Amino acid sequence: MALANAQSFLFLVVFSFMFVLSMANFNYGRGQGKLNKTNCPYGNNHPNATQTSNKFNVGGSENWRYGFDYMDWARKSGPFFVNDTLVFKYDAPNANGGFPHSVYLLPNYWSFIKCDLRRAKRIANPNQGVGEGFEFVLKKSQPYFFACGEHGGIHCNNGTMKFVVMPLKRWTF
Repeated sequence: MALANAQSFLFLVVFSFMFVLSMANFNYGRGQGKLNKTNCPYGNNHPNATQTSNKFNVGGSENWRYGFDYMDWARKSGPFFVNDTLVFKYDAPNANGGFPHSVYLLPNYWSFIKCDLRRAKRIANPNQGVGEGFEFVLKKSQPYFFACGEHGGIHCNNGTMKFVVMPLKRWTF
């Protein structure tokens, strides 16, 4: 019985992971036939038609803050490609009750789901998001799991200050 439950749980975790990754790049490849600059599903103005990389401000105009749904942002902002840059902008910590934020790169899906920061790498401290923000380049075609790690990961644990992206390799036309 325990083995059947473990297998069911593992199937659910793998299925959920694949679903999240597929939704993060939901709009990719919706065109018919081979995509080029004229039949690209995004129109002729798709940024990847002529550029080698793009910059994305994480959260758009909302920046990196508590209470915003970054999984939804990643799904709507994708697809992301290798060599694209994510820019994390957030307010500096202050004595007036403002909550500091940081950026952690989590090692795997399980750490992401559980917001387990023990093996995560802090890639930006609470002061690095001020001004122009902290830039992170997506160098490989692999899943990247991001989360806010301040206050023991409470911003991650509520489910909003975390997201995953799976950059794709660029097509050349």
